[in-house]
Amino acid sequence: MDKTLGKLYYSISEVSRLSGVKSHILRYWEEEFSILRPQKNRAGNRTYRPRDVKIVLMLKRLLQEEKYSIKGAKEKLKNDKEFVRQQLEQSSDEIESKHILLELKEELTELLQLVNQL
Repeated sequence: MDKTLGKLYYSISEVSRLSGVKSHILRYWEEEFSILRPQKNRAGNRTYRPRDVKIVLMLKRLLQEEKYSIKGAKEKLKNDKEFVRQQLEQSSDEIESKHILLELKEELTELLQLVNQL
């Protein structure tokens, strides 16, 4: 368990907001990359652990930032175990910070709407 995170599990919508990757893309990545396998709860909803979120961020880096193809990203993951290890060992502080910032942003947006109604 990653003790630096306040949450043990994230929903797919939370992971989508944290990572900036749309939910349907996350589901597609699950099909393409065996490394990404979030658990499902009794209702069948995906529950992403902190490690899963790190994997999503790693895939985003490879596919969207470094412009790897799906095939190229699979090869990178297969052949560069050191890269994968480094990505997964990174601090979870970034994930938790993004989560807190998103919550604050939503609360501020609600407050602004209330103020504008006055």
